[in-house]
Amino acid sequence: MASDLNFLVSVVVPAYNEQQGIAQAVQTISLVLGGTGMDWEIIVVDDGSRDNTYLAALELCKAEPRIRVMALSRNFGKESAMLAGLEHAGGDAVIIIDADLQHPPDLIPQMLEKWRQGADIVHAVKRNRNGDSLPKRSMVYLMNKMISELGGIDVENASDFKLLDREVVDIIVRRLPERQRFLRGLTSWIGFSESYLYFDVEERQAGESKWSFFSLLKLSVTALTSFTTLPLQIVTLLGVLTMILGFFVAADALFSFFNGQAVSGFATTIICLLLIGSFIMISLGVIGAYIARIYEEVKGRPAYLVKASSGFDKRPLRRQATE
Repeated sequence: MASDLNFLVSVVVPAYNEQQGIAQAVQTISLVLGGTGMDWEIIVVDDGSRDNTYLAALELCKAEPRIRVMALSRNFGKESAMLAGLEHAGGDAVIIIDADLQHPPDLIPQMLEKWRQGADIVHAVKRNRNGDSLPKRSMVYLMNKMISELGGIDVENASDFKLLDREVVDIIVRRLPERQRFLRGLTSWIGFSESYLYFDVEERQAGESKWSFFSLLKLSVTALTSFTTLPLQIVTLLGVLTMILGFFVAADALFSFFNGQAVSGFATTIICLLLIGSFIMISLGVIGAYIARIYEEVKGRPAYLVKASSGFDKRPLRRQATE
């Protein structure tokens, strides 16, 4: 770990349809980095935007040799865009930050200070989510709670805004070959020394949020299947519940028969069929999620493809990226 200021800091900025705000974001981050007294580079990863995000970032790259930009061939998702940035970052410390400036760049000097003090990973943790809608806050809270409880890793109010030491970056890039990733969980899972900073979520500077209910749901499924197999035990649990239900129905039928009463018929049968059918469908869904993950992994396709890039040939020779 670094003990003085003569090191390179890489800042990875994943961007999707951020044409309106990418220039302001990069300029703001540049000003903050310039005040640290450290060498720096900014890597903008255009995740298959439908607007001119790449061209806007390319203009910044032409004006400033420490800004680098790459465009992925299509929208692979934020996790893949962050991985692309990490694989191409050459810094002794690498910071990931959103392009919408909801992650405050002013926190970067504090991150670097904690890194110099010995932290391998510096997590920026959200104090609140007041800027999010109630459904989104509820979805994120539920997802983080389930991952923390079932997966054994703490991602409560976690964000992708974090600093990673070079050793941590190399481990994530080279020794964790999985293609469907949940970076917030992986950085805690590897077990390196961690430190925390807290921040309030800022308003978006331009554009609209790209997160939808379905994208959050997809991310939550990836996170759960990445870090725990406990949901598979739901199948066993539902089987036990079905067996208990069967005992109760059988007991009710026997009780009615021996007391000369009519045995419950149509309603009981329909209820049992609906419950058992629901249990079976839930079980198949849980198993299917894990099978789908296995299917995606064994195909062996790359997590992303780079269509164009610029500025990487200007990197200082003393540090090479993991390309």
